[in-house]
Amino acid sequence: MNPSPCIVVHSLGHPRIGAHRELKKAVEAYWNGKSPLADLEAAGRALRADHWRVQKNAGLDLVPVGDFSFYDSMLELSCLVGNVPPRFAYSHRAGEPVGSDTFFLMARGSRGEKTEKSEGRETCGCGHDHGAPAATRHACEMTKWFDTNYHYIVPEFHSGTRFALSSEKLFNDFEEAKAQGIAGKPVLIGPVTYLALGKVQDAANPTFDRLSLLDGLVAVYEEVLARLAKLGATWIQIDEPITALDLSAAQKAALKGAHARLAKAAAAHGLKLLVASYFGPLRDNLADFLALPANAFHYDAVRGEEEIDAFLAAFKEQAKGKILSLGIVDGRNIWKNDFDASLAVLRKAWAAVGEGNLWLAPSCSLLHSPVTLRNETSPSLDPELKSWLAFAEEKLDELAALRSFLLGTGDPAALEANRAAQAARRASPRIHNAAVARRLAAVTPSDARRVSLFRERQKLQRAKLGLPAFPTTTIGSFPQTAEVRAARAQWKKGTLSESSYEAFLEKEIAACVAFQDEIGIDMPVHGEFERNDMVEYFGEQLEGFAFTANGWVQSYGSRCVKPPILFGDVSRPRPMTVRWSAYAQTLTRRPMKGMLTGPVTILQWSFVRNDQPRSATARQIALAIRDEVVDLERVGLAAIQIDEPAIREGLPLRRADWAAYLAWAVEAFRLSASGVRDETQIHTHMCYAEFNDIIQAVADLDADVITIETSRSNMELLGAFANFNYPNEIGPGVYDIHSPRIPETGEMERLMEKAKAVLPPRNLWVNPDCGLKTRAWAEVKPALKNLVETAKRLRAGV
Repeated sequence: MNPSPCIVVHSLGHPRIGAHRELKKAVEAYWNGKSPLADLEAAGRALRADHWRVQKNAGLDLVPVGDFSFYDSMLELSCLVGNVPPRFAYSHRAGEPVGSDTFFLMARGSRGEKTEKSEGRETCGCGHDHGAPAATRHACEMTKWFDTNYHYIVPEFHSGTRFALSSEKLFNDFEEAKAQGIAGKPVLIGPVTYLALGKVQDAANPTFDRLSLLDGLVAVYEEVLARLAKLGATWIQIDEPITALDLSAAQKAALKGAHARLAKAAAAHGLKLLVASYFGPLRDNLADFLALPANAFHYDAVRGEEEIDAFLAAFKEQAKGKILSLGIVDGRNIWKNDFDASLAVLRKAWAAVGEGNLWLAPSCSLLHSPVTLRNETSPSLDPELKSWLAFAEEKLDELAALRSFLLGTGDPAALEANRAAQAARRASPRIHNAAVARRLAAVTPSDARRVSLFRERQKLQRAKLGLPAFPTTTIGSFPQTAEVRAARAQWKKGTLSESSYEAFLEKEIAACVAFQDEIGIDMPVHGEFERNDMVEYFGEQLEGFAFTANGWVQSYGSRCVKPPILFGDVSRPRPMTVRWSAYAQTLTRRPMKGMLTGPVTILQWSFVRNDQPRSATARQIALAIRDEVVDLERVGLAAIQIDEPAIREGLPLRRADWAAYLAWAVEAFRLSASGVRDETQIHTHMCYAEFNDIIQAVADLDADVITIETSRSNMELLGAFANFNYPNEIGPGVYDIHSPRIPETGEMERLMEKAKAVLPPRNLWVNPDCGLKTRAWAEVKPALKNLVETAKRLRAGV
């Protein structure tokens, strides 16, 4: 490392996907059998080289290494330490590293081979078939990374879990970077965060303490540090983001003990450790965090802005002489840094820690930011809007600029340009809409309440809908084929006329509805073929949003999303979905379900304005969705689903902040849903989330039907609803749509039998875990036929 005088600039991690989603294309080509593993590995090398070059050219003194993955960093760590669930038939005793096949099996369950029935085979207590061929092995569970829209692969633990160094990837990446002249800083998720974010899967010992595995896990970390030292590493970054959460005494003790061993091992090999916290203030964990025997500490000064003075005072007292890495540029949003505000914080920090002890960094990994504004060609981003933004590469430039201003070597013109951009955004007439403000001021509590209680609505809805027991439905979207994507692209480019595009969509909808009628889906949907994304589609039709052409971020694996930019007040100038739902209803006698995205999810999955409280923005979106709900009812839709998969994701990391968030989040949903008559059935959907802690808030949404993910978790999530005596109807997912596996009828029936054992059977629906957009028709058709057959078997047993 050859740092600039006094102040080191570094990053915690970089976007993996590539400026043109090269990662997605390479991974999917490999999965689909269109390219060999060698091509995938070559694509990975090219992406890593490009990312390292960009960061080095931006002036970073330390460049993260080990942050690149073909799927997920938590999965990479599981492979590094040899934590492969038994069903994947890997044994680190054989001395072989975890291979790519096992890696992707853990992530996806299979590569799409024809499945075999697993009836009669011995299964473990968690319901997984350890003796099944690879094609039938269930993928590991997936859930949200803290309060982001990124999904990680959940580690599994049991009393027999043993760790051993089982992957060469981190070391190979470091040597690869070194060969390119990169001063690499290896990045590891910390051992206590890894254990805390995993799950016990042990039928014989369900209360097994994960922390009892810490000694064996840290032993592998010690081996990793020794190997990295031999390769020439100097600094190692250990991420412990759980320090932003409420921690138990046992977890605090685990952090202290684990990091004492890591610090000792690092010192023995001449290494220095940077321990990183991010995503929130430290609060009661502050003293414990700064007591860790690290050489440097990273602090998120964006999310932790409220306690920066307290943090600096504590740092000066507890960590004098050590290095402070200050996360001063927002790694999770796209607004240009306010240099004056950041410099005020940085000057205080420099005074507190002393010359030579201040590093600058993004608040967290830039994984959560789009790659670059350089390739941005969207007509929605005019020069004014674009002047307000900074993506990952631009954030690196901001760090370099902040260092130069702090050192007194910066260009005054650049500082004035930044001030002008901040002032222009604050004063822009595009931000505020007086009509929206007046409407919000007129909202009363009755606007967020249905006319009658659920038990009264349920009678009216059942009489109107005439559905059988265990009614079947889907979550909304059907496969977005290459033909669908091509037609949309042609229409957007102007090479396909509006009338021709609408005719194409009508044909797709008609075929989708006909298929659902043919197999007997009780409540069909229109398939959402007109939608590019469940949030972006609505943002494109609402006032207050702008859009990128290439502002992609990774959601999970090869799945990328392009969040809208929510820059101003929100309103709905015209109906958004009515045309397609109304048309679909004319094609069937069954009750068609209208499909909408809820206000909290639109908020959470957008890059949201930071000049007003998120609660105010959520209420604006809620009123816009309310108008759409009322219009769908007006044209004859008897059921309307308002998806809110991000309710749990948006929950603050600290319990002390939950009540305030849940109050406005629940109100926003109810405001969007409560403009209809009692006999109109309101559905909602939530996926990949823990519900135990927020079950009262879920009930307070007062949706007539909720559908949730339960297949990967083997109906584990139903426990919250059963223990709470959840009063409304519920559809526990029985088809894992994030895997190409085609679930057998017997498998689905076993899951529903578990549901019947804890919830009133008359309140149960049968449905997939999530939308079918990412799956192929060849998988969807047999899987949904099995789903309908499952419902028939259940009815026969009622």
